[in-house]
Amino acid sequence: MKIILVRELRGPEEEIYVKEGTAVEEIYRQYAASLPYIVTAAKINNKIESLEYRIHKECRVEFLDMRNQAANLIYQNSLILIYLKAVEDVLGKVDVDVENAINQGLYTEIKRKDPVTAKEVRSIEKQMKNLVAADMPFVKESLTKEEAMARFSDMGCPEKADLLNENPRMKKIPFYSLGGYRDFFYGQMVPSTGYINIFELRKYRRGVLLRFPQLSSPDSIPAYNDEKMLYRTFGEQSTWGKLMGITYVSDLNRKIEEGSFNDLIQLSEALHERRVVQIADMITRQKKRIVLIAGPSSSGKTTFARRLCIQLRVNGLEPLYMSTDDYFVERNDTPLDQYGEKNYEDIEAIDVPLFNRNMNDLLAGKTVDLPTFDFIKGTKIFGKRVTSVKGNQLLVIEGIHALNEALTCEIPKEDKFKIYISPLTQLNIDSHNRIVTTDHRMLRRMVRDYKYRGYSAKSTIASWPKVRAGEDKNIFPFSNEADVLFNSVHLYEICVLKKYAKPLLEQIAPEEPEYGDAVRMLNFLRFFKTVDDDSAIVNNSILREFIGGSVFV
Repeated sequence: MKIILVRELRGPEEEIYVKEGTAVEEIYRQYAASLPYIVTAAKINNKIESLEYRIHKECRVEFLDMRNQAANLIYQNSLILIYLKAVEDVLGKVDVDVENAINQGLYTEIKRKDPVTAKEVRSIEKQMKNLVAADMPFVKESLTKEEAMARFSDMGCPEKADLLNENPRMKKIPFYSLGGYRDFFYGQMVPSTGYINIFELRKYRRGVLLRFPQLSSPDSIPAYNDEKMLYRTFGEQSTWGKLMGITYVSDLNRKIEEGSFNDLIQLSEALHERRVVQIADMITRQKKRIVLIAGPSSSGKTTFARRLCIQLRVNGLEPLYMSTDDYFVERNDTPLDQYGEKNYEDIEAIDVPLFNRNMNDLLAGKTVDLPTFDFIKGTKIFGKRVTSVKGNQLLVIEGIHALNEALTCEIPKEDKFKIYISPLTQLNIDSHNRIVTTDHRMLRRMVRDYKYRGYSAKSTIASWPKVRAGEDKNIFPFSNEADVLFNSVHLYEICVLKKYAKPLLEQIAPEEPEYGDAVRMLNFLRFFKTVDDDSAIVNNSILREFIGGSVFV
């Protein structure tokens, strides 16, 4: 039987012949030694399947390695199950929460009176390595809803049972077992533990960090960087969730079902506004003259910056809002990426000398001819924004490189105040299935791209890997440079985004390369109730930047 095989990202297609019923894993084993990274799944005619998928007709097979978001998530799922099994082997039956992404890994807490010790963490890691060395199979079984509910009851997992009870369309529930340990995972797994041979455990605060290769470092553990500010922010988000009575998606769905959606909006917006006021007061007290705002795609930077400017005005200041987008180098001078395409993400795409010269001149009270970048012609236009700043004015600048000291290298440090913004949800599907922040941001971007830029969901998904690569290089490494972090998430927002995103995802056809990711996102959205009437969301909300109706965008 003939199939078309694509061995790796951007690799060539080739024709090979296999027997009917051949597992994709058997094909992968033939090429594994020559491939650069671990393969954890495959696209079969654009649908993401496990390596255990058996071929029964001619098709196109594309290996997905650790540079692919879906493949990386499959690695994470498999690693989490190995971790949970090892915890039970070492400590017995204890509850474990897989909480959020931090420090280039996942933060987990073993729920008992005394925090886990460093010695226990080493024992758990040793047992994980034993499980990997044994190359034990992950066994999948599909249970009926009734069988799954009964199993969750026996396991003492009410949040999982509630989640199923609220999803009448879920008929078959995927369970995975490893050496007698069973659990529900809505994502896929690799065939066996032997695939998961790169990981690291660290004792961290009250919990354990589970670290693994990232998209930008597919074959190694990235250098450790303690994201202390991120840890505090997740703690604040957890407190906010408790204020709203929401820990898991089932809690959120119940609130919406009970008619508490408007209360959620009001409380969430009040928490956002209080934080904006706190930041404005910090800037005012410290007499900062230039505020720099950065964060990954779809963080709500524009709305946050506008709301911050309003609060600074309340404090008697006159902020001048600007974007670094007007400081791109001329189109012909734009650097190229590894594929020979124009790279607008790296700092070399910014006219740094001109930016520093203009900012210092403004701070010195001089009149400056600020550029406006013409994106159609690919050049800076002058003469449209001749301005100067008064004594009570400060500059508020938003841009991808705002936290990178290289952007403002000629501006005195004492004049600068740096803000990192990102939607960081503490809400999880259940104790072991988390909401991936990058998927959350892609939903925001997908809805905004369609409403404001005329892009399809297909285009958003296709461009997302490049966006993510730019963030890994130009944004995330500098998050610790910030003076404060603003969490732009609303706990309820995926229930709102679902109404807009679901029909866009459903338009992606099976013959399109983005179909697999569309199916993955639609499966994720199944867990959330849909909010059809979002009219109660205020017009200065960060969410309005994406769904429409914003006074700022």
